Amino acid sequence: MTIGMNLDAVQQAAQEQFAKQSHRYGQGHILENVEDVRVALERVPLRPGSRVLDVGTGAGHTGLFLAGLGHQVTLADIAAPMLERAQEAATRRGLNVQTEQHPAEQFPYPEGSFDLVTCRVAAHHFSGPEAFIRETARVLTGGGHLLLIDGSVEDHHPEAEEWLHAVEKYRDPSHHRFLTPGGWSRLCEASGLNVLQAALVPFKQPDLNWFFDTADTSPENRTKVLELLAHAPQSARDLFRLGEEDGKIVWWWQRLTLLAKKQ
Repeated sequence: MTIGMNLDAVQQAAQEQFAKQSHRYGQGHILENVEDVRVALERVPLRPGSRVLDVGTGAGHTGLFLAGLGHQVTLADIAAPMLERAQEAATRRGLNVQTEQHPAEQFPYPEGSFDLVTCRVAAHHFSGPEAFIRETARVLTGGGHLLLIDGSVEDHHPEAEEWLHAVEKYRDPSHHRFLTPGGWSRLCEASGLNVLQAALVPFKQPDLNWFFDTADTSPENRTKVLELLAHAPQSARDLFRLGEEDGKIVWWWQRLTLLAKKQ
């Protein structure tokens, strides 16, 4: 099902980007490894057959993992080609899922529809994180959980955060903003979600050229990213452990795993 979508500029950019690049997010993508999801959900007492909504599902890696555990999974994304890829993967694996096309800031579901809402490495493309959290809280059952995994920047490092924002915006113009753990936690608490965990884990990035290809970064923007890397402030060099290995640029992304429970 697709709800009527009146998209803002950020949402339109995300829809166009991921429709164009959907073929790069299937087998072999780094998100295919769902160990981070498995570990995080060890703290969530999900009953068999729980109702799960995976927002910004992309190629469906997180949602299909949960469907494979026997849960009733809805895969949601703003880009129809992504949902097609996810459905194809579900069919290959013999999994039954539902797909819905809608923005992350507006859900077409009644209150209390889901026991778990997941969102993995997608929220930095959302134009309204606060609206996403409000909608999540609305559709969760009492005692339901949110699992949010996304790039982030440690609180109280504004210079490094601004530098990383510039890098990501050039690499993929559909990027909107990384939020700090404190930023996400405040949004959750304001919507009645009690934060159980907000942990940052360093995540070594693949080769920079892989990221350029995944986002189809223009030659002009690749040059700008390389300039930013060459002139990175010391705060960013230290926080993201910028360096070189075998002639390749490497750094460590800060990945946030946030788990919250509806009060």
